[in-house]
Formats: sequence, structure tokens, C-alpha cells
Amino acid sequence: MAEKTIMLVCAAGMSTSMLVQKMQKEAEKQELDREIFAVSTTEADQKIEDAQVDVLLLGPQVRFKKDEYTKKGAEKNIPVEVIEMTDYGTMNGANVLSAAERLMSE
Repeated sequence: MAEKTIMLVCAAGMSTSMLVQKMQKEAEKQELDREIFAVSTTEADQKIEDAQVDVLLLGPQVRFKKDEYTKKGAEKNIPVEVIEMTDYGTMNGANVLSAAERLMSE
């Protein structure tokens, strides 16, 4: 089991899977033990209940659900943030991983 778990949530879970791969490569490069995965909004609630998630990042396309996920996250002490549009658009795994790490250390 990884030291920390990062969950990304997007509309369908497809485009975010590419970002997950880039984040995993960056985590390996930094020698960080992270489980990083993406789910659709329909799967997210169950994952929050079942999995030990340390941070939840929302894709820009589901930013309208931030309040909903912030409430759910608060119940489990999980910080929630929306991925920066430019980082998502450019699939900048390093920046998104850095944002997740910052949230987990706050």
C-alpha cells in the first residue's frame, strides 16, 4: 500500500487517466510512494467511502461540484481542490502532483 493516495475526479475518467500517468512518472522521479488514480463522478462517492484517500483533485470540467466534494471530503478529513486549467490542459503532471503534495501537507 502506498504512503499516500491521490484521487482525481473528472466527468468520465478518460482524459484524466493520461494526467495520472504523468503524475505517476513524476512521483517515481521524486521517489514518492504514491497511489494515483482517476475516477468518474459516478464512481467517486464509493471510492471516498471505500478507499483511504489523502487528497481529492477535481478536473476543471467538474469544478461545479467542488462544494459537494468539499463537504464529503471534510467528513473524512480529505482536502479537495480543482486542478488548474492550464496544468490540466497541458497535462503537467509535475505541477498537479506538486499541488496535491501541498494540500496533503497543510
